[in-house]
Amino acid sequence: MIEHTVRVRPSTDSLPREDQLAHKIARVARDEVPVEADVADMVINRIIDNASVAAASLARAPVASARAQALDHTVSANGRGASVFGTSQRTSPEWAAWANGVAVRELDFHDTFLAADYSHPGDNIPAILAVAQHTRRSGADLLRGVATGYEIQVDLVKSICLHKHKIDHVAHLGPSAAAGIGTLLDLDTETIFQAVGQALHTTTATRQSRKGEISTWKAHAPAFAGKMAVEAVDRAMRGQTSPVPIYEGEDGVIAWILDGPDAEYTVPLPGPGEPKRAILDTYTKEHSAEYQAQAWIDLARKLHHQHPELTDPANVESVVIRTSHHTHYVIGSGANDPQKYDPRASRETLDHSIPYIFTVALQDGAWHHADSYAPERAGRPDTVELWQKVTTEEDPEWTRRYHSADIAEKAFGGSVEIRLTDGRTITDEIAVADAHPLGARPFEREQYIAKFRSLAEGIIDDAEIRRFLDTVQRLPELSPEELDGLNIAAAGGILDQSPAPKGLF
Repeated sequence: MIEHTVRVRPSTDSLPREDQLAHKIARVARDEVPVEADVADMVINRIIDNASVAAASLARAPVASARAQALDHTVSANGRGASVFGTSQRTSPEWAAWANGVAVRELDFHDTFLAADYSHPGDNIPAILAVAQHTRRSGADLLRGVATGYEIQVDLVKSICLHKHKIDHVAHLGPSAAAGIGTLLDLDTETIFQAVGQALHTTTATRQSRKGEISTWKAHAPAFAGKMAVEAVDRAMRGQTSPVPIYEGEDGVIAWILDGPDAEYTVPLPGPGEPKRAILDTYTKEHSAEYQAQAWIDLARKLHHQHPELTDPANVESVVIRTSHHTHYVIGSGANDPQKYDPRASRETLDHSIPYIFTVALQDGAWHHADSYAPERAGRPDTVELWQKVTTEEDPEWTRRYHSADIAEKAFGGSVEIRLTDGRTITDEIAVADAHPLGARPFEREQYIAKFRSLAEGIIDDAEIRRFLDTVQRLPELSPEELDGLNIAAAGGILDQSPAPKGLF
């Protein structure tokens, strides 16, 4: 990897194209390196993972809305269109990226990468796949595009913090998806450079979408970034240009939105001829909740079986979770969001509440992507009583481990201290989720397939499940005609459970 210094430059410097971060990203996207076998295997795993969570969300209202919007648009010119999850219909690629992106993100249940900032790199896949289908690209082309999307997003997330300035993490997704599409289409460096700049410019938004009373926009935000990336590539291919330099300009993103005119970042990117392997640094979710909640669900269900007395709030005086800065301040009591303790809160809010999640997992000894968020589950009196006793605190050591560059010590958990009314204290800790590559039960192909079968049960017919799994596992050899097979069709009557709402289109 080459470490690139990125800082604000005055307009009088006339920073050359080749010294701008967006151009360096474009050069990585343009580099025609082979996709290594372990990377290809992981791309397949993540396409399966996306299909799993998309299947489980097909009848949910935000997904039905996005799907209806997409299907109200016809297939655009100069291509055959792209498929929409759950249907046999096609639409233009930007709208397919929108609908499928919402389906993938709605349950907050797919892959993650956490470093200086946060991300769900699987959000790259819907946009890149939609363009691949529209333009009749092969499975091998799709592999290359997805490997680039993951590489760029992970490298940006490692080096540039958005959240401390309350900028949503999809500002890294727009550029990465545009770069991935550039690789897919074998575009020239200048065109990718312009697309990356436009995608960044149009996808920089605030984190209010993940604060307080979290709305359905949480699922739409990455889909919007993917849609904007598709449109940015289209404009760049037509010769339209972007703000330059988008990162380093004195009125650019770093100077006015991030760390300011004196800021300096070090961004690692692959050198010429270096394989794109960043997808291997990412990890998926076993449970439908914010990633920092994964380890806590695993620890809570362990404690459920070891100490069944903890399920009764009458036995518990207090529960203190000591964890990283992010977990405490974003999804813990340090956020100072009363909604995180409100049984009437939205699902989107509850899946960003460690106090709620730990309580339910402790009482149930399990976690379910729908049942654990049901209003009747959140409102159960004994749950509400125990929930109010759970607080979080930042522990500097867990914060240090959260930010560690050493994968062997990087951690997303913490320790818990439970004081009982009989005077006893129960303590335990967990560093990473069970499904993490260094966890108790790391996810392999078998687990990805099991997750897909479990979430698709009753939504996708068995024959369709078998067909999809056979197709996706042949990804490197798929012809353009076979890329449609990466879609999943819902069983009869499933989509009728959430009628398509009407809007302008």
